[in-house]
Amino acid sequence: MTHGTTRHQGFVLWFTGLSGAGKSTLAERLTKEFQSRGYRVELLDGDEVRTHLSKGLGFSKEDRDTNVRRIGWVARVLARNGVIAITAAISPYRDIRDEIRRETEQAGTPFVEVYASAPIDVVTQRDVKGLYKKALAGELPQFTGVTDPYEPPSHPEVTALTGHQSVEESVAELLQYLSGQGLIE
Repeated sequence: MTHGTTRHQGFVLWFTGLSGAGKSTLAERLTKEFQSRGYRVELLDGDEVRTHLSKGLGFSKEDRDTNVRRIGWVARVLARNGVIAITAAISPYRDIRDEIRRETEQAGTPFVEVYASAPIDVVTQRDVKGLYKKALAGELPQFTGVTDPYEPPSHPEVTALTGHQSVEESVAELLQYLSGQGLIE
């Protein structure tokens, strides 16, 4: 369900980064900020999408690509209908993120890629689920950033240095960028 009533252009705000880099935290904070301004906004969180839209997919490259393409399609549909579509999924492969960008922009919808950048030691420390520990011990195959690749974006619109920036600093940087592009007031 979208929230808000203020008229604005829809766009896709695509967060990418390692597990624990802060994608969901920033996406949730921006969602609340946009809602408080009366914007129509929807958050597509990677874990929720896997539960509801991509149930049954594994973690092979093909399954990850399928999951990301589904997220991209839903985000495009929302954005073309005037919703700010925020995605927060690892989306580890650059070629698929670039494909989603091309398709979104070809549809006349702005696409803003945000790289939540945090070093492996920081995300390992933040790991409340113990996934990095398991992956580093060889117990979790195909774990992004450890036993499976993560390809950082070549030219993200914004790089949030979440390894040392506060959430507030990263959110302020994102809001400034979006305002400067005329996507928000």
